[in-house]
Amino acid sequence: MKLPRPDYYQGILQLRDITEEIISFARNQIKKREDVAITKTVKLGNGVDLYITSQKFIRILGKKLKDSFGGELKISSKLHTKSREGKNLYRVNALFRLSKYRKGDVVMVRGDKVRLISIGKKIFARNLKTGNKLTIRKSDLN
Repeated sequence: MKLPRPDYYQGILQLRDITEEIISFARNQIKKREDVAITKTVKLGNGVDLYITSQKFIRILGKKLKDSFGGELKISSKLHTKSREGKNLYRVNALFRLSKYRKGDVVMVRGDKVRLISIGKKIFARNLKTGNKLTIRKSDLN
């Protein structure tokens, strides 16, 4: 892929509290695409930032990470500049934070055993005794 500049990027995929498996998953997904490249990698204490050349792919990859590994995904955009035609050009940041818990885990919440159905902004679970569906706060899991 030919880049306009060596430091060109359209957004950042921020991976936090992750395992090596997640980093290799993200890199492999990017290698499969010829139109996407990582232009810069910044290692941090609790994760890594990948500077990527495609906004659309950052959103797609964030969703794949959330579906495959569970966890929290936050996508935000920031005005970067204006084009010659006067259009606003944005950069996208996708923050993926791995949760301590995964979909399917059985945990104790308020004295009841529940199975986690989905983990995201809200956590949904099913009570194993009654079969009722619950919405759980993150503070209840800790």
